[in-house]
Amino acid sequence: AGDCYQANIAQRFHAPYTGCEYHGYLRLREHNNAPFSAFIKTEHGAILCISPERFLAVHKGKVETKPIKGTMPRYADPLLDQQSAETLLSSEKDQAENLMIVDLLRNDLSKHCTPHSVKVPKLFALESYPAVHHMVSTVTGTLNDDSELFALLSGAFPGGSITGAPKVRAMQIIEELEPNRRNIYCGAIGYIGVKHDMDTNICIRTLLCENGQIFCWAGGGIVLDSVAQDEYAETLAKVSKILPILQQDVTWTDTHS
Repeated sequence: AGDCYQANIAQRFHAPYTGCEYHGYLRLREHNNAPFSAFIKTEHGAILCISPERFLAVHKGKVETKPIKGTMPRYADPLLDQQSAETLLSSEKDQAENLMIVDLLRNDLSKHCTPHSVKVPKLFALESYPAVHHMVSTVTGTLNDDSELFALLSGAFPGGSITGAPKVRAMQIIEELEPNRRNIYCGAIGYIGVKHDMDTNICIRTLLCENGQIFCWAGGGIVLDSVAQDEYAETLAKVSKILPILQQDVTWTDTHS
């Protein structure tokens, strides 16, 4: 018997780079239809974020989170691509993983939302991006009048989709197994407005440029019935529209660490 249902384990790729980070970001934007992208210039480099995932949004007191759990690759052949999407949507394993995180986020939101307001209007929906199909659910709620946005954000951080369930034990396992710190990866970028509104992403499909090195992470949820080869292939699919796009600007190594 174990003490964790799901742990999101990631690997890190890295390479030396030269050139303009912002130009690299623009190239990634051209090839990735990612709704939560961001570029941040830092003291020692830059953050290039091409994220498809919303973490937390608040507008007029309504809270929304859209966890991604479940991924299949895209194909140029329309028939194969449709089959890939249908395989994802009918996958009991991916549905179970997604539901675990939906339940976790329902619990996170319920601590800051009015009683009985937390709902799941969309469960196991399909969202398709240039590299992959994703299974995405939507969890909503109505924020308590006395709840602060920072309290909601800190209480739900880090996102359940990139940690696992139970969250604390999953994070302990990640700390034990991953050889490198995640840094900005699986963090969040967003804004909090003066009108008590907020929108934040989860920093997946995110690169860190620092001191002449570029770092990129990819991971997936590991559960009891995971197949190691499939989980590893999923991580490569997630970066298939990131690393090759930068190939002309960056000399990528064949190894990862």
